[in-house]
Parts: sequence; C-alpha cells; structure tokens
Amino acid sequence: MNNRGFFSRRDVVRLSCTAAGLSCVGGRLMLNRAEASGFDGVAAAIQQSVQSGQMKAAVMMVQHRDAQAVWPFGEAVSADSVFLLASITKPMVATSVMALCDSGDLRLDDRVDAFIPEFSGDNRNQVTIRHLLSHCSGLPDQLPENRQLRSSHASLDEFVEGAMRVPLAFLPGSKFLYSSMGILLASEIAVRVSGMPMKRLIQERVFAPLGMQTASLGTGGRPIASLVRCQTEHAAAEAGAGDADSSAWDWNSLYWRELGAPWGGAHGSAGDVVKFLADFLQLSGKVLKPATAGEMVTRQFSPAVTSRGLGFGLGRSNSSRHCSQEVFGHTGSTGTLAWADPKSQAICVVLTTLPGGVVDPHPRQVASDAFATRIRQR
Repeated sequence: MNNRGFFSRRDVVRLSCTAAGLSCVGGRLMLNRAEASGFDGVAAAIQQSVQSGQMKAAVMMVQHRDAQAVWPFGEAVSADSVFLLASITKPMVATSVMALCDSGDLRLDDRVDAFIPEFSGDNRNQVTIRHLLSHCSGLPDQLPENRQLRSSHASLDEFVEGAMRVPLAFLPGSKFLYSSMGILLASEIAVRVSGMPMKRLIQERVFAPLGMQTASLGTGGRPIASLVRCQTEHAAAEAGAGDADSSAWDWNSLYWRELGAPWGGAHGSAGDVVKFLADFLQLSGKVLKPATAGEMVTRQFSPAVTSRGLGFGLGRSNSSRHCSQEVFGHTGSTGTLAWADPKSQAICVVLTTLPGGVVDPHPRQVASDAFATRIRQR
C-alpha cells in the first residue's frame, strides 16, 4: 500500500467496467485482490449520473475491514482529486476543539462566555461548548445577513461578530437546530485558547497526525484551478442559489475557497476522509484519547432533543437505512456524504459536484445504500 492509503499497481486488481457492472465513462476500480468481486456495482448510480451529464465529477471510496475500493468519475481525474467537503468540515473542526479538551485547555461544559465575554445577554450565559458542538445552542445555521457578508467578502471575524449578536431561537439545550454558527463559535474559542488560527490548529492537531495529505481548511496554498469545481448553478441558498451575481462569493469563488469557514470550508480527497473516519472506528489515539473520540460519536442529549454527537450526526438518517444504529457521519451541501459503522466496520465516502438538494434521491445516497446493503449480505 502506498503512502496515500491506496494499493500499489502490483496489488490492484483492475476490473473492466463491464465486470464491475458499469458502463465505462472513465471510472476505475481499485481494490484488494481477495475482495475483487465484493463491491461490484455499488457505484452504479454515480456512474450513471456522470454519464448522463447530471453530475460533473465524483469519487466514491468504500472500506470494509481490510478491503478497500475507490472509483473516480468524470472531471475527477484521479482518486486523489480534491473536493470542497462542505459540512463534513464540522466534525473535523469539532475534533480540533476536542483535542484542546484532551490537553486540559477546555471542558465540554465550560460556558462560552468564559472565553468570549462579548457573548452576553439573551440566555447566552447558559450556552456551553457542548451545546455548540451538538447543535443545541439556539444559534442559527446561517446569519440573517449571510448574503451581505459573503458578497462583501467579509472576514471570519465579521461572521463571529454576527454570531455573537444574533438572537437565540430557544433556551440552550432544550431543542435541536442545525447550527453552522455554533460550530463557528466553537472554532473561535479554540482559536482564542490555542493562539493559532483554525487553519493551523486543524492541520497540526488533526490532518498531520492522521496523514491526511490533501486535507486543508481553505485552499492550503493550492491553486484554485487544481480543486474540483462545484456545480454552482444548483447551489444552496446560502451559497447564492446559482444567481449570476453570486459568482464572486459562491462555492467556486477564490474568496470562499480561501476563507476556510469552520462550518464548511475544508478541502480534501475521499481517501483522507476515510482516514479521518477510520480513526474513530479504530480509536487509535493519534488525535484524541479513545474515551474522547467515543464521546464524539455518542448522543449528547435525549432522543427527544437530538440524535447528534459532537460534530457528528448519529444514526441512519445521516448515512443509510441499511446501516446499524451505531453509525456516525455527516453530509455536505456541495454533494458530499461520509459515514462509518462500528458494527460492520465499514466506511463509505462519496464526494460529488452535484449539490445535495438538487434531486431526491441523490446519487450519493443511492450509492451509499447499495454499499450498505452489500455489507449486510457479506
């Protein structure tokens, strides 16, 4: 196996698209020799979407115990193609925050205002780091002025200022509300405590220890032309919804790619996302203490409130209906999906350029379901 986690040419069984049950548009299958037929056809929905022109590029990578396979399609010229991961960023940033808990610099139940004194009034003194990371703080997903901020190329500091002022939707801990701004404030705490920008902190505490060689928050100094482009004509509302006047700040813009938003600005390959998830299956201790990693994939509040861990979504709604209830992972609005199932020891990562809300079911979900079904049959 090479240093990117893929099998060398001598170790790879090359199957034709016909043998894999797919029509050939450029997808290539690489997998462990002993498992050569085990994943046939699971990426068919992705292949078909690319062939029809619905999807411009994708990479699907799956792992089951020691067997691994990866398929690049369309404009993704290799398995190492780098995508905008969108909200898969959230558990990665949460891991950086939890690393500071492991070092004794933070505690999950510390109040936010202990680190951000400006965060005051309107029950804000009841918000804890745990609330931020589990989407139970009452903070919104996006700020009301999100469009104005992005169109003016606002800094992250300006987003933080908005998140400190925006009204809470409910008493902290009483309800669930998906909250990109909660992840932003958790990141701001980590930045203030560590004295490092989040781009550096996540590189040193998460990406480097796990050997995630393509991963970065922001572009990582790479030319933007080297990154896979999103299909912004179908962008989510917060990214301009495909409006012509949003091209200077949408998902493909230099502004957004370089900003490194802690709620959705990470880049990486499918292989690096697999490495990240594998660390939570193996509890290796490379980044977090095993008990801390376990806490991240454990429900933080009662089922009546949320099925969230810390940064991670829990349960089948975040992965596949064919997974166990122990599964954890995340999706991203740019068209990404990633999950790991401790019961089956399986990992599935699908990175695409087709935004998540364009079609139902999205090809990423169909392919994910196909893999999870195959694993159940093994």
